[in-house]
Amino acid sequence: MTRLSDVQNEIYDVVDEADQVIGQATRREIHQKKLLHRSIHILVFNSQNQVFLQKRAMVKDENPGLWDTSSAGHVDSGESYDDCAHRELWEELGIKAILKPLEKIEACQETYQEHVQIYTCRTNAQIKINLDEISEGKYFDLKVLESEIQKKPEQFTSSFKLIFKKYGSVLSMNASIKL
Repeated sequence: MTRLSDVQNEIYDVVDEADQVIGQATRREIHQKKLLHRSIHILVFNSQNQVFLQKRAMVKDENPGLWDTSSAGHVDSGESYDDCAHRELWEELGIKAILKPLEKIEACQETYQEHVQIYTCRTNAQIKINLDEISEGKYFDLKVLESEIQKKPEQFTSSFKLIFKKYGSVLSMNASIKL
């Protein structure tokens, strides 16, 4: 089990508005000073055109107990977005898949000052959630998910709501592609 103090001391790259590295700092320092940094978010689809979401564990320092993208994480110092995405997919869900970059969102308040690279993938692999990071996970039909976000927006992270708002129509089109 990863201790919160260990996580807070992880080193990430500090970046500027153009996502160029300008230094390094600990997770704690980056979040306390609201410095720009990097993260990835992955949306995992199955062959029934449903998207898997994770509910963040209550021990998480950000957004505990809220629904979020299938997999997400900070990019470590010196790590590429792509390498981070594959690492997080394995660490959080216990799967490997071909990831397709969707879009990149510039750092903003909704993303907690993170430049976010979004990926999608399609797999029917059995997901084994990492209980240190995720309390539960399940697949959602996109129409049901849209309704849930409208009814109970407080149950979803601001990053996920931003991604879904910006790219929901693209996700619906991608979901119609069969495995």
